[in-house]
Amino acid sequence: MSEQTRRAAVPSPCLGICMLDEHDLCTACRRSGLEIADWGAMSDEEKRAVWALIRRREAGETDI
Repeated sequence: MSEQTRRAAVPSPCLGICMLDEHDLCTACRRSGLEIADWGAMSDEEKRAVWALIRRREAGETDI
């Protein structure tokens, strides 16, 4: 079994409350509209990078 197979899939941050704010960020999951649209086609590495952006957005960073 490969390392990738052993690793759990990266979960979606979706909370099912989709509403984009004036900065094109979902008020629930903090993803951009483009990140939401592309999620299904992203690699696990790309999804982890989005999760890192979400954490930064939740911490109040605005220049990302």
